[in-house]
Amino acid sequence: MTAIDKKALIEERVNMGLLGQWYPVAKSVEVKGTRPHGVKALGQKLVLWRDGSGKIRCIEDFCPHRGAPLSYGEVHEGNIGCRYHGVIVNGDGVVVRVPAMPECALEGRKALKSFEVTESNDAAFVYFPSAERPEAPELVMPKELTSDAWAGFLCTSLWETNYRYALDNLADPMHGCYLHSESFTLAYGSKQDLMKLDKTENGFRIERVGQTGENFDWTEFVVHAGDMFCFLDIPYPPAAGPGGFMRIVGFVLPVDATTCKVFFWRMREVSGLARDSWRFLYRARLEANHWHVLEQDRVMLEGMPDDARKREMLYQHDLGVSRIRQMLTRAAKSQIEVELAQAEAAE
Repeated sequence: MTAIDKKALIEERVNMGLLGQWYPVAKSVEVKGTRPHGVKALGQKLVLWRDGSGKIRCIEDFCPHRGAPLSYGEVHEGNIGCRYHGVIVNGDGVVVRVPAMPECALEGRKALKSFEVTESNDAAFVYFPSAERPEAPELVMPKELTSDAWAGFLCTSLWETNYRYALDNLADPMHGCYLHSESFTLAYGSKQDLMKLDKTENGFRIERVGQTGENFDWTEFVVHAGDMFCFLDIPYPPAAGPGGFMRIVGFVLPVDATTCKVFFWRMREVSGLARDSWRFLYRARLEANHWHVLEQDRVMLEGMPDDARKREMLYQHDLGVSRIRQMLTRAAKSQIEVELAQAEAAE
């Protein structure tokens, strides 16, 4: 294996998404016990459903008989049945029954990869094992999603752009006062500034030097052994109801080389009657404004060519962009080196 080959493998891993990670792949309400739900993640087609106990199961979306999508099928007593010829597979990827041919040799064979799933805060997370971490570590969620002091809503959106550009966008607070200058809460603050980057215990924080609390002025990325998320604050005027600023907690799912799905929790620190007031106000008045901002990001990123990073000219404001790219590359390099070492040992 030459150095050039290794470099290409690392780039491909970064581009398609790191392994050894938990990723949100669907809203919990989308996964039912009555019918399967197909998703695509890290270039793989997967199918999710709930078994007889209500637990979400996940396997490859591929019937071992002829390759038909299992997501087109039905749920049978907690297992999944193919619509094409009725072959039934369980949540471990084992063929349970071939109705068209009793005692078929396929029965009892593990034919498909299965994936560990956990639910948290209205989302289904799937673990994609790596050679470094074949077993799933604990999914670590941000405090805003584990505390009763915060209330909010999960929103998701499919973007026709590589996930790396979504992460770059989150690591770039300076774009807020330009791209979102006509938005409900992001029309304020200076259009000139410098950025500073500080290491944190589990990641880094990128923020504007000259102002805080005027716009989308900072982002913090948090990295754990099996997941990565970010959070940022959107300043709110008193007219936006109780709870002060709105905190965005974001995860990004790499779907394939040119598509990603963002999972954003929109949170405020409220309780009691204030919590009910915030939830009502959000649904009645504020949600449309937030979607407008999110759509501005989506349209801008989808308009960029896929090879933009090969032609760009970064400057001081892009400290956060550079750091997140370095982190992805280092992690991919480590994964590829372990895989190559294992392959060499097997030979």
